[in-house]
Amino acid sequence: MAGESPPPIGPLESQATTSDGADAAPFERFSRRVLIRNIVSRPEGGVVLAGQKVTVGGWVKTGREQGRGSFAFLELNDGSCPANLQVIVDASVAPLQQLVSTGTCVLVEGELKKPPEGTKQSVELRVEKVLEVGPVDPVKYPLPKTRLTLEFLRDHVHMRPRTNTISAVARIRNALAYATHTFFQKNRFLYVQTPIITTSDCEGAGEMFQVTTLFSDAEKVEKELKQNPPPSEAEIEAAKLLIKEKGEVVKNLKSAKANKEELNGPLSELAKAKENLSRLEERSKLKPGIPQKDGQVDYSQDFFARQAFLTVSGQLQVETYACGLSSVYTFGPTFRAEHSHTSRHLAEFWMVEPEIAFADLEDDMNCAEAYVKFLCQWLLDNCLDDMEFMVKNFDKTAIDRLKLVSSTPFMRISYSKAVQLLKNVKDKKFENEVEWGMDLASEHERYLTEVIYKKPVIVYNYPKEIKAFYMRLNDDSQTVAAMDVLVPKVGELIGGSQREERYDVIVKRILEMGLPLEPYEWYLDLRRYGTVKHCGFGLGFERMVLFATGIDNIRDVVPFPRYPGRADL
Repeated sequence: MAGESPPPIGPLESQATTSDGADAAPFERFSRRVLIRNIVSRPEGGVVLAGQKVTVGGWVKTGREQGRGSFAFLELNDGSCPANLQVIVDASVAPLQQLVSTGTCVLVEGELKKPPEGTKQSVELRVEKVLEVGPVDPVKYPLPKTRLTLEFLRDHVHMRPRTNTISAVARIRNALAYATHTFFQKNRFLYVQTPIITTSDCEGAGEMFQVTTLFSDAEKVEKELKQNPPPSEAEIEAAKLLIKEKGEVVKNLKSAKANKEELNGPLSELAKAKENLSRLEERSKLKPGIPQKDGQVDYSQDFFARQAFLTVSGQLQVETYACGLSSVYTFGPTFRAEHSHTSRHLAEFWMVEPEIAFADLEDDMNCAEAYVKFLCQWLLDNCLDDMEFMVKNFDKTAIDRLKLVSSTPFMRISYSKAVQLLKNVKDKKFENEVEWGMDLASEHERYLTEVIYKKPVIVYNYPKEIKAFYMRLNDDSQTVAAMDVLVPKVGELIGGSQREERYDVIVKRILEMGLPLEPYEWYLDLRRYGTVKHCGFGLGFERMVLFATGIDNIRDVVPFPRYPGRADL
């Protein structure tokens, strides 16, 4: 897996050279600058680039004047890697006061130099020209120089990408997204964009955000009625009478065989009278409030003429493409209106959902295991500097965990065996008592993978009562062909199943769960017409980032977290 394709942000741009054949720092194609990554992250630290003229841009992490104000040191970072580039600016080049404040953005041109012996840096930049400055008022800058908690940063979500932690998380997240597309494209899966707005509840839990224009439409009507009250019956009758009168005039002129010029004026007046009546009748229909029918909200008046929601999963829709194109996947945002304030829940989160035609539960488990291993190896190959930052600051075991998962065969056990193992545990008291038929909690999942097996575990064949209607019923009629991939640190990372392809069985399952058949008629068509055995799974993308980084709260691994009470930006 190592070295199969270019890494996400790009490896160090390999080997641009000068006219005399020496190594050169490559310029970015669209901004005519050199990434700091391509200077300081080289194996030798960039020392071979000494003597080259480069343009560099970034934000000042720390700055300080030295030599009684004759020059300044700036630690510059442009987001391309965790490391900073030391920049030295003489007072003769630019006013130092406007450059040294934390957060200041600068674009500078200068020469890379080898610093004096005994210094920490392998290379530094001596500035010859300051091209641009984005100044900062240090008194008002919202990010103090003190160590910042992740909780504090959630209150400054628009500024937190400037911090070392969130920028590292962003690069790791980017790498995992790139690796996701790489894995599925290399294995000949087709990328399908499934809808965000849907009329069906994939999970059957009912925790969905509703999409409606009824409230905004009602507000518009209320405003309209305040400004222009509805016409009275007398006004409408008068408008009808005027049409009748104008119509008589036109009728008489036609009977008298009037010419075109004589008819133009009366016909225009008749048209205006009809248009006025139409406007009056439309306004008379305006009623305040949400439209009702038989005591219920009348969704036929809504934008989509029926109830619609933000999707909780793209799985049902992507199945339609699997049943016509074989191997497909979707990767996009999903939503759940669950009033949860735990460290594992978001209202908006991303899911990776492949679907494989002509495949069963074993194929599903094989694909899930290969995908997770690929992601872990990708980070080790392409994001090691950011992972080392996470080890140093958050989780000493993060890299070891990636190595373990990428290189170790996953254990596979049935749900029944998992329950029995957990019931036999004597050295730990679980908060949730273990019984067959329960949905395993995070504490159970992590105990299986962190304590009992000390490696990833795939649990399969779950009780049908705790799984979705679309999962294939096993021959025992008690369990379904479902599987969960459990990993250290987060517990469940992937949930998947073989899908129920038998029409009569899935109809019965839908009804058993108290769901209406009508919204799923299109889904049932996949079973009516050319049914095919197929399977798939969903990986919670933020959970994968949690697993990789060792960060504890899911709100800190998504760019713009949405959770109860918060939807900043």
